[in-house]
Amino acid sequence: MVDLLYTELLKLKRAKMFTVSLAGAAAAPAMVFIGYLDLKAKRPDELVLFSELFSETNLYVLLLIGTLLYGVITAYLFNREFAEDTLKHLLTIPVSRTGMIVSKLVLLLLWIMALTLTAWLLTLVFGLILQVKGLQAAVLGEALRQYVLGGFLLFLLSTPTMLVTFLFRSYVPTIIFTAVLTMANVALVNREYKALFPWSAVHVIASGSAVPEYPLLYSVLAVLAASAAGLAATVVYFRRMDIQ
Repeated sequence: MVDLLYTELLKLKRAKMFTVSLAGAAAAPAMVFIGYLDLKAKRPDELVLFSELFSETNLYVLLLIGTLLYGVITAYLFNREFAEDTLKHLLTIPVSRTGMIVSKLVLLLLWIMALTLTAWLLTLVFGLILQVKGLQAAVLGEALRQYVLGGFLLFLLSTPTMLVTFLFRSYVPTIIFTAVLTMANVALVNREYKALFPWSAVHVIASGSAVPEYPLLYSVLAVLAASAAGLAATVVYFRRMDIQ
């Protein structure tokens, strides 16, 4: 398992995808930064707090950019063996199919956490540039907790995306799948049903903003159910897949 993970890290080191993903992680903080720059230009006396800055950025990350970006990363990690025609050679080492999936999932988790911390840090830097008020240790700690929790929940929801990647062995269906999920997040953002849709429920859980109609437990169960179903289906399908 350690050797597999080390191999994945070496392959990632030689690729440019990680650098590109960092630019994607910077998109949400940059968008919020530009928005608040415009606000300060129009209403310079408007009070802006760090808690608001972190909250709004995390909203963009979890409901818009993160779903699509992490989906593309998932497709990249799991499709590259098909695209580069290296899977059949890996399996002759021999390498456990389940072990290969687990090693890639560990790398995916580390990758998502790195991007999550990047978004959090950039939000802090942009807030300092804007001279936002309310910078306190408690605010930083709570924001970091919400960012990390949200990133971890989106990692759990990478398993359905992983299944789509294995089924079609192409980036295009995966991108379409994650784009549809993102549009669903946007459609549900102001509806009570966001607590039941796994990908929008991530923000409900991370921010602790449970809707009155549905307890927070419903959101947690929705995420866990989607993650477990995606993982189980992926493992079963991949172990039975005929590798040519």
